[in-house]
Amino acid sequence: MVKEFKERGYWALILGGSTGLGLASAQKLASAGMNICIVHRNSRSELEDIALQFDQIRAENVELLTFNLDIIKPESREQVLQGLQSRFAGEGKIRCLLHSVAKGNLKPMMDPDGRELEHTDFQLTVDNMALSLYDWVKTVYKGGLFADDARVLSFTSEGARKAIHNYAAVAAAKAALEAITRSLALEFAPYGIRANCIQAGVTNTASLQKIPGSKELIEHSIQRNPFKRLTEPTDVANLVYLLCTDEAAWINGAVIPVDGGEHIR
Repeated sequence: MVKEFKERGYWALILGGSTGLGLASAQKLASAGMNICIVHRNSRSELEDIALQFDQIRAENVELLTFNLDIIKPESREQVLQGLQSRFAGEGKIRCLLHSVAKGNLKPMMDPDGRELEHTDFQLTVDNMALSLYDWVKTVYKGGLFADDARVLSFTSEGARKAIHNYAAVAAAKAALEAITRSLALEFAPYGIRANCIQAGVTNTASLQKIPGSKELIEHSIQRNPFKRLTEPTDVANLVYLLCTDEAAWINGAVIPVDGGEHIR
């Protein structure tokens, strides 16, 4: 692959980049010569496997910074900000801020055993999966870290508009994420920032497997998809890459499906 970003010194800041769509996107961008900063939250027992994935990114001869932090804490944002500012030496280099956070609650709204959604479950999910996008964009912008032509991307789902069992809290977060993205696209455009959501089709990631009834959801999605297969993380990563190219500069404020046409049925 042509490393078109290599000589430009660009970086991607990926929130939630140790697994799934975020990791696949990091690997794709690294293969195109983009340096990578990943902020993730994983337990000590998971770090050995994650380190192997990170080594594959380094093998692309790009720089890689990683921070194992809670993304919604202000002190976490400050730690990452300081680390990048010292690396950039006063020059804004973040071409892509990718929000791939999948920390939410998948309880039902009603449950005979009383294990149903509470206000705090909604709050935790929306804080992590929606409001954190704005917090990070504002922090990176005020820290002078964005490149002159920057791309803010985040992952949404059909659940933002379609009711799915046990998905109410995540659905609320995805709807908020899309609304925040539209406002970012409007209000940050004068500062050279484009903002878009990517609506991935059903993808067999660890996050999907946590949804009750995920096996049935997978089977239904395969039948519904015109190509009779699930979306792969690499399908989504390819769109992340495309939206980071110069040619995508006029795409702003959109929700873009990448699902092989699954959404049309």
